[in-house]
Amino acid sequence: MDWNDYDAALFDLDGVITPTAEVHETAWGRMFNDFLAGHPDAEPYTDADYFAYVDGKPRYEGVRSFLESRGIELPYGDPSDDPAAETVCALGNRKNDYFREVLRTEGVEAYPGSIRLLDALEERGVKAALVSSSRNARPVLEAAGITERFEVIIDGEVAAAEHIAGKPRPDTYAAAAERLGVPTQRSVVLEDAVSGVQAGAAGDFGLVVGVDRGAGAETLRENGADVVVSDLAELL
Repeated sequence: MDWNDYDAALFDLDGVITPTAEVHETAWGRMFNDFLAGHPDAEPYTDADYFAYVDGKPRYEGVRSFLESRGIELPYGDPSDDPAAETVCALGNRKNDYFREVLRTEGVEAYPGSIRLLDALEERGVKAALVSSSRNARPVLEAAGITERFEVIIDGEVAAAEHIAGKPRPDTYAAAAERLGVPTQRSVVLEDAVSGVQAGAAGDFGLVVGVDRGAGAETLRENGADVVVSDLAELL
């Protein structure tokens, strides 16, 4: 690819800029396995379930998607629900508690290849936005010390407050491009999640880059990635 063809890079966070996808995956597994202990007839949670039902989606949508795969019905509840309750929102809140605990105790560092690409794009004058379904995006960016690298941040908090539809809809990426003042056709979406590349493919973006951190290169291509890399430094 030739970066001269583009004026903006729209980055997902977890698994693209920082290895927090691994922390999310661990937190989801712990939460669902604890929950399924009370549903012994349901199939156990596996790593494949993370990529199939959870990865890249807004938190409560991930909970609902997984529960549907097991035929388990729970009240949706409210985002203010106690994490100990048994509602979709409560399970999402429980997962978030696990995630924040790991982030607090272990911290996070950005992928070196991602920082190299951000440096190169800054030198070229290509604008950068951060587009994440996570409501923890800003704490993660702060923990990694890279908040200032992104001119625009559209995260789960912004999407909820402004009623912007989440991935796999393209709306959050389109909103980021608009706020950067760059046409979508001149913007590149960089994603590691199936729902994220689907979002890129559903919009009128110049290019969709899949970052294979476990979803599988062929799967990312099948769902809309034009290019697949295993590290962002490959795009230099």
